[in-house]
Amino acid sequence: MESPCIQICVVDTSSGLCSGCGRTLAEIASWSSLTPAERRKIMDRLPERKRAAAVAPGE
Repeated sequence: MESPCIQICVVDTSSGLCSGCGRTLAEIASWSSLTPAERRKIMDRLPERKRAAAVAPGE
């Protein structure tokens, strides 16, 4: 099963995203029950989601 997990499982409290993969806790919890198309849709959004969550200090 395809997964973006990189074994760094730390959820950022401000963004709600895992700092390793960029998924939400709900996405992580439901990952194995999602269809391959649903997982691909989430994975396609992860790079932009992680960039958006990386706010510069002081912002």
